[in-house]
Amino acid sequence: PQGFRAPPSLDGTSTAFPSGLAVAATFDDALAATWAATIASEFAKKGATVLLGPGLNVARVPFNGRNFEYCSGEDPYLGARMASAIIPAIQSQNVIATAKHYVLNNQETGRVGADSIIDERTWREIYLPPFESAVAHGALSAMCSYNRITLDNVTAWACGHRCGNQPATSRRMEIPRHRAAAVT
Repeated sequence: PQGFRAPPSLDGTSTAFPSGLAVAATFDDALAATWAATIASEFAKKGATVLLGPGLNVARVPFNGRNFEYCSGEDPYLGARMASAIIPAIQSQNVIATAKHYVLNNQETGRVGADSIIDERTWREIYLPPFESAVAHGALSAMCSYNRITLDNVTAWACGHRCGNQPATSRRMEIPRHRAAAVT
C-alpha cells in the first residue's frame, strides 16, 4: 500500500518511500509535507490522479497489519497534525488525497466482518480527530474501513453507520459534495 501499483510497462520505476508511521515518528510537519508531495509527484508523472492515502487510523492494536502506513501512530493529535501537512502537499501535485480507512480499522486479520464496539467519547476523542483534520485541510476523498461498528447499541458497516452519516451540524467526516471524489 506504500507506493505506485504500476502496470508491467512501468515495472521497476517506483520509489520505495518510508512508511507513514516512520514519517509521523519524526514529528516534523515540513518533512511530512515534503514526503507527501514527493510521493504525489511520482504518482502524477505516471498518470495517476488519486493517491490512496494518507492512512490516518489511530493505532490501538499492535498486531494490526496496517499500522505501518498510518500517520497517526497512537496519538490522535499527531494524526491530525500530520493530516494538516500531508493532505495539502499531496493535492499540491494535482493528485487527490484519500483519507483512509474511516474509521476504526484496528485489525487486518478478519477485517471484513469484524465488529468494532466503541463508545461516543472514545470515537470522538481518539479516532475522529485525524479525519476531521483531513477534511478541514481539503481532503477530496475518503475510503471506508472494512469493519462493522457498534456505537450506542447500533451496529452497521463503517460507512453506513450513523458515525459516518450524521446530520451536518454534528462533528463527523463530511467532504462537501462539490469537491468529493468517489473511491471504491
